[in-house]
Amino acid sequence: MEFYEKQLRLAIGSESMNAVEAHELYRFFHTEDEETLALRGVSLSVGQAEIVAVIGPSGSGKSTLLSCICGIDEPDGGYVLINGSRITRKSEPQRAAIRAKSVGIVMQAKNLLNHLSVRDNIALKMWLGRQNGKKSNVNIKSLLEWVDLTERGSFYPLQLSGGEAARAALAVALAARPAILIADEPTGEVDRDTEMKIIQLFQKYKADGGSAIIATHSEALAGFADKVIKLRDGRIPADG
Repeated sequence: MEFYEKQLRLAIGSESMNAVEAHELYRFFHTEDEETLALRGVSLSVGQAEIVAVIGPSGSGKSTLLSCICGIDEPDGGYVLINGSRITRKSEPQRAAIRAKSVGIVMQAKNLLNHLSVRDNIALKMWLGRQNGKKSNVNIKSLLEWVDLTERGSFYPLQLSGGEAARAALAVALAARPAILIADEPTGEVDRDTEMKIIQLFQKYKADGGSAIIATHSEALAGFADKVIKLRDGRIPADG
């Protein structure tokens, strides 16, 4: 555990720039003759060692915002900087390289490959990071200990409980020692006790200098964040 934490601190370093800066993000979706404005000029920043929670009702744009920030989706307007590097208006290989170097992602589903064990999912993430120039000396055993899955490393995703799968997804996201975690409803399918364990993992990650953006409906998860951003109809309302 101590080894992993030391590696994370080395990866993050002492940069003074914001971990994430999103400027005036717009995203439109077209279905036949209808146009949906998913994001309407959303701006936010995430400092080093800062946790930002994004809250709002279903359909408010939270998942779209996270996808645009990490470069999985491209905004129709505005841009995003990850540790000072622009990730928008880049080719997919360029965006993937930035994600591999700096970003860990936990989406609502499909975080793990079902044909690989938890240990092999982590090893694959580390290998992909190395292919994009990310050197990692993280010990898989220590990382499994960090997320309290020491006895589950040889298990396959379908053999895990919902809470174990959520923590395994965090382990995979952390495998390349990312400076930034982007998590979409990481406690959406877990019980209260598991939710508290996941919150403790985010707290440890922050204590070691990590930054995170978390979309959540959980009052407990939002309550520990340094900053809470409310989305409504694709925008940050004046009163939020």
